[in-house]
Amino acid sequence: LYYIRLSYDSNLDQLLHLMVKEWQMELPKLVISVHGGIQNFKLPSKIKQVFSKGLVKAAETTGAWIITEGINSGVSRHVGDALKGRASPHLKKVCAVGIPPWGVIENQRDLIGKDVICLYQTLGNPLSKLSTLNSMHSHFLMADDGTVGKYGNEMMLRRNLEKYISLQKIHTSEYSVCFETGMGQGVPIVGLVVEGGPNVILMVWEYVRASPAVPVVVYEGTGRAADILAFTHKHTGDTGDLKTSEIICNSKGLFK
Repeated sequence: LYYIRLSYDSNLDQLLHLMVKEWQMELPKLVISVHGGIQNFKLPSKIKQVFSKGLVKAAETTGAWIITEGINSGVSRHVGDALKGRASPHLKKVCAVGIPPWGVIENQRDLIGKDVICLYQTLGNPLSKLSTLNSMHSHFLMADDGTVGKYGNEMMLRRNLEKYISLQKIHTSEYSVCFETGMGQGVPIVGLVVEGGPNVILMVWEYVRASPAVPVVVYEGTGRAADILAFTHKHTGDTGDLKTSEIICNSKGLFK
């Protein structure tokens, strides 16, 4: 596993250079950015099976990077479980990039050092409010803004990195694929919503209002934000009108 502790407003050109040149990551042909709850939540077995199979197949067949919070709880853990289910030395490794806040990471002392190989304990203290990293992710970008136990600014790093990657142009020929900023087709970004709270809805709002807009796949049946978004989409007519009372009735109790 490769990791770096960095500022949430780090230079993106240098960061991408590190990932591609030093970490030997292949630039993606697609980025799947997974958003959802950071606390643990259960998925019905059939939904989890379909989610896991679909996510892995999408990443393998397209050469995608999967981006999550990278912690061992919530939606990141479900992504880790999906990757664990296909772990085999004969399969090409899927790049799963975790972007957590440095200040929420349990056992972070184990990670301090320069050019070191360390043993990281993924078992956390059940009484702690901090989170351990999910070991099925292949790379970690730990955003440090000086806070402890708070989420927020890592999303700024994540969105900025996604935007920067989307500007990298894919040049395809019969023999090769190369990337550079300039002519050609950009790397597409797709958002994937599984469960989640109010911040996930705000992130979807930012995605669809971006220019160009980022398509978002919402996994209905996973609960909370995902179900609210699916309900809203279903009950919005061609005119864009939606009865507010319907949303309020459907929203009660979802974000407790």
